[in-house]
Formats: sequence, C-alpha cells, structure tokens
Amino acid sequence: MATGSKDNNVDNFFQKAKKILGNWIVKNLLLAVAALLVIVFIASLLLGGITKHGKELVVPDFTGMTVEDAVRSADDAGLRIEIGDSVYIRRFGRGLVYSQNPNAGGKVKKGRRVYLTINAVNPKKVSMPNLVGFSLRQAKAELQSRGLTLGRLVYVKDIATNNVLEQKYRGRKIEPGTMIETLSRIDLELGLNPDDNTTRIPSVMGLKYLRAVDVIHDYSLNVRRTVFDKNIKTYADSLDAVVYKQNPSAGDVPILIGEDVTLYFRLEKSE
Repeated sequence: MATGSKDNNVDNFFQKAKKILGNWIVKNLLLAVAALLVIVFIASLLLGGITKHGKELVVPDFTGMTVEDAVRSADDAGLRIEIGDSVYIRRFGRGLVYSQNPNAGGKVKKGRRVYLTINAVNPKKVSMPNLVGFSLRQAKAELQSRGLTLGRLVYVKDIATNNVLEQKYRGRKIEPGTMIETLSRIDLELGLNPDDNTTRIPSVMGLKYLRAVDVIHDYSLNVRRTVFDKNIKTYADSLDAVVYKQNPSAGDVPILIGEDVTLYFRLEKSE
C-alpha cells in the first residue's frame, strides 16, 4: 500500500508540473529568462574581447629611435604611434624621438596610441627681443619666453644695479629683431651700483641642472663651471642630474654680485 501511494504522488507531481509548464505564460517567462542568460553570456564574451581584460602590454622605450624604428617597434608590441609635437634640443640627435607619453615601462591595453615628441631636424629661429632697460629678472623671463638661454652676466659701474645695458650673442652686440636659433645663449651687460653690489650664495643642493642654474642667476651670480659624474653620458642624463656639491658653499656672508659658482652633478640612485 505504501509503495502504491508513493507512486501515485510522483505521478501527480509530474502531471501538475506538466500542466504548469504547458501554460503559455510560464512557457514565455522561461524562454525570456533563457534568452536573457544567453545575451548576458555573449555580452561578457564581447566585452572581454574588446577590453582585453587582464591582457596589458608594457610600453617599450622609444627615446633615441628614428620614427621608422619606433613605428616598427610599436607594431611588434601591438601599439600605435602618433607624432604629438616637436622640440629642438641642440645636443640631442636630430629627427630622433625625444620623449613619449605614456612613458616607457607603463602598462596599457593593446592598440593604445603612444604620443611621441620628436627632436626637430632643423632648429627653430626666433626674433631677438630688446632687453635694454629691463631688470635682470624681466630680461630672464623674456629670454625664456622666446626659447633663448641666459648666458653670462657681466657687470659694469652704473647707477642702477641689474639694469640691462647691452645684450650680446657670441661676444658681439646683437640688435633687436635679429633672427637666431632657439636655445642660443645671450650674455647681458648689467649695471652695478657701488652702494648695491653684494648678494649671497644660495643653496642649490638637490636641484636639477636647469633649475640650479636658474637660481644662481636669480642671485646675480654666474655658473663658472659644471662638473658631471662619469656615469652621466648623455644630454638627457645631464638634465636629470642633481647638484650634490657646490663651490663656494651656500651662506649668508655677503659676496660681490657677478661672482662665479661651480656646480657638481650626479644622477640620483633609483629606489
């Protein structure tokens, strides 16, 4: 009797289930759920393929390469190259890659664009400004805005200290409006009042090359000599090097304006 009752219960269950599943509303709901699951599955596959989830590439170092070599290297790595800008660095190979974005070693998705800055083959030229009558600070800012470099500061007796009296290029007076190459060094002849002729030596320890020279000029001093460690082999290395020694040392003892400072540079050790 117990066995027959159990069989009847099973039969009743299947009959009820068959009746429910045969209902068109239930059937459509089940089909909709199945279709939704299929769509979600396909979408996850497509999204994974598009984003290359978990598959990142390491950006190669393109600096110092020709554009052709950089493009070839990028193709091999699954990346794309785009020329973003150009500069002119006198002591860097002309037509070579000067910098890149993203930087070398960065992790990106396949197909990512890498923007390159190229060192121009021909230097750009700019018009020499008229700095006569400017203060040293004003003249330095104007030279920087034109892409020119402040050279040596030469002081002569005058009523106003640090007033620009003459501008020179390669030892000769240069007239305003003269076209010269960017990064050219411009020497300035400046006034020096005997009653206002001293400064102090600032500390430039730990500063990079360009910033250190800039600070020395801000104190109306000259960089007599720059000494680089033997591990500094390229111009790019010199720009990254920092001051680890200066002579004379920093101090508050008054020193004559226009005096010389020697700077010693080395590359910081990477952590």
